[in-house]
Amino acid sequence: MSNENATVEREQRSTTTDDVLVSVRDLKKHYGADSLLSDDPVKAVDGVSFDIHRGETLGLVGESGCGKTTLGRTLVRLETATSGDVQFEETDITTLSGSDLKQWRRNAQMVFQDPDSSLNERMTVGELIRDPLDVHDWKTKAERDERVRELLEKVGLSEKHYFRYPHQFSGGQRQRIGIARALALEPEFLVLDEPVSALDVSVQAKILNLLRDLQEDLGLTYLLIAHDLSVVRHLADRVAVMYLGHIMELGETERLFENPANPYTHSLLSAIPEPDPYAESDRITLRGAPPSPRNPPEGCPFSTRCPSKIRPEEYRSVDDDAWRAIQELREILRERVRTDRSIAVIARELLGLETRISDIDEITEEVFGDVELPPELATHVDRVVEDVSDGNPEAARQYLKGEVGGPCDRDAPDYYTVDDEGRTSYCHRHAPEHESPAATLDAE
Repeated sequence: MSNENATVEREQRSTTTDDVLVSVRDLKKHYGADSLLSDDPVKAVDGVSFDIHRGETLGLVGESGCGKTTLGRTLVRLETATSGDVQFEETDITTLSGSDLKQWRRNAQMVFQDPDSSLNERMTVGELIRDPLDVHDWKTKAERDERVRELLEKVGLSEKHYFRYPHQFSGGQRQRIGIARALALEPEFLVLDEPVSALDVSVQAKILNLLRDLQEDLGLTYLLIAHDLSVVRHLADRVAVMYLGHIMELGETERLFENPANPYTHSLLSAIPEPDPYAESDRITLRGAPPSPRNPPEGCPFSTRCPSKIRPEEYRSVDDDAWRAIQELREILRERVRTDRSIAVIARELLGLETRISDIDEITEEVFGDVELPPELATHVDRVVEDVSDGNPEAARQYLKGEVGGPCDRDAPDYYTVDDEGRTSYCHRHAPEHESPAATLDAE
């Protein structure tokens, strides 16, 4: 399906997506606060808010480890939220328990990424699809069997498959079985967790078209989790871009793809392969890896890698290579000081032995190499070397933060509305005092 046709279909469906089915407010899911070696929890989802309208598909994209699957599992109560609200038709499902939770689960189901591991190989296809009906004591046994046969036909299988086992089917057929199982109790809301990523390319389109047809026939609402941006663009009405437990940008699909507002969205979309091998590439290569969700940055979650990071006024004329090097040193100090440490490192510290952070001369040589630092930055590096050599890397980290840090390092940004369709972006650059042209994005 062309992007133009997909846009027309979204506009036609928009008349049915005025009312909110799922409303998420400041949702958090943290793990491991009681860890033996650290009191810092893993902040998998760290305060997200959004609405999903009845009958629409909301796409959720982002790098591996950004919290997409955890968010989806929390919405259907496969994970328990640490805090926040999830309103489903004016009921906060985070507070449900017992029979109320069991009853609610008829309204929300999940289609899992791997059809091989999500199906019990010891059960027949009929038993797998009928299992939710049995658990909820749905009508009579005869009616359950008839419901299973109806579902098999609806997902493109046949009645003769009822008594077969999952290993007798292809990957695409297994995913159809998983979809039929998710639909057994007639839910309104489905979380689709990478529903086609484990399938051959030739099969993916068939499953995506099946999901679209089912949505139209049954009035379903989807949260589509995917790393394949072409899949999201094909199926989603709106897209939420996630990074390190936060929603960085959320808006209508085509507008977001054609004109990304957030620096992270811009870099993510720049990685989409260009079909023309001779076309010029505007790909943005981000430095380093995403920080640990156990040790996220103090300000903007994207601040340690952002090519549009706001510099203090006095350093705006500093050479880009020198500025990137000083930021890399800051990130090394931050990770070495605050990230989880191994038992071996802790033991060496207790015994007064040298650890990796102690060799600051080697670190600075590796980071700066042939980079020529201006005198004001060289002075800061000398102070860092002195503090670390004296056994106080935290003082060095705080010193650099105070001297070369900007608003991106200190403060969490607000959500700014960036177009007339209500698209929002989580970035300091949208504040009037920090607005700048797109050229601030440093493509490498």
